[in-house]
Amino acid sequence: MPTTNHRANELISKSKALRRFSKGVFYIKLTEREDGDTQDIVVGIDPGSKKEAYTIKSESHTYLNIECNAINRVKESVKRRREARHSRRNRKTPCRKPRLNNKSNTGIPPSTQARWGWKLRICNWLKKLFPVSHFIVEDIKASTWNKKSNWNQSFSPLQIGKRWFYSELEKLGVLELRQGWETKTFRDHYGLIKSKDKMSGKFDCHCVDSWTLANWCIGGHIEPDNKEVLHVVPIQFYRRQLHVFNFTTGGLRKQFGGTRSLGFKRGSIVKHVKHGVCLVGGTSNGLISLHTLKNFKRFCQNAKSSDIEFLAYNNCCYF
Repeated sequence: MPTTNHRANELISKSKALRRFSKGVFYIKLTEREDGDTQDIVVGIDPGSKKEAYTIKSESHTYLNIECNAINRVKESVKRRREARHSRRNRKTPCRKPRLNNKSNTGIPPSTQARWGWKLRICNWLKKLFPVSHFIVEDIKASTWNKKSNWNQSFSPLQIGKRWFYSELEKLGVLELRQGWETKTFRDHYGLIKSKDKMSGKFDCHCVDSWTLANWCIGGHIEPDNKEVLHVVPIQFYRRQLHVFNFTTGGLRKQFGGTRSLGFKRGSIVKHVKHGVCLVGGTSNGLISLHTLKNFKRFCQNAKSSDIEFLAYNNCCYF
């Protein structure tokens, strides 16, 4: 169960626990444990098209509020990949023998799989950190062309994606669904106001709904006891391509993309002798670029691999 800083430091000093750090969250791992009861912990989830919120709460305390950027870039990436493939087929270039189809055939579009798979990965991560027993989600629906028709209910990517997400979430704990109007009713009951500035990153933008759902399920508070928000932004990696799409001087095409830089996986958390803790970026001429943990802003482009110490794998920014 989550504990206080004083209690955690005491357990560490007595060698009863080990320091650990996972995706922006500090926690301890017990080396010995006595038998005892754990409290019920719920995760309130407020999905969204650009931002989504998660609240981890028990009856006594709100442990964590998370606001994440939704993954909505896959559709355009698949389109560019298709156009580049068609362009290569039309040019007079050597053609290799076609490979076997190694794409997963799950029946879910790639953009939908990425969007809802991102939500599921976050829930799996929270499940490892907290003894979560319930998940309560605000159910979203696709608008239908004809109310008498069930077309979108069966074939809409949104409906297909969330149906898959709900089936996977039921494997992690008890799942409860609430409609948008129910969330507003609960929010009005607690006297909370939702901000209209959806991109400001404050608690009142999206986490207010996830907290409302979690508190309605587990109870314990009449107003939020913790409004601190952890922002999680997935890093966009450029996968290895045959070459860049645009020509350079002389009609040449440079190689582009990749997920490793001189033996380090891109996005990994490392420690540099000068810049401290940072993230691994791209590589050029035997040197590595390093970026900040907060917004992936670049520190430098000339770091040597010998000056870098690997700490942990990572694929997001946390602030």
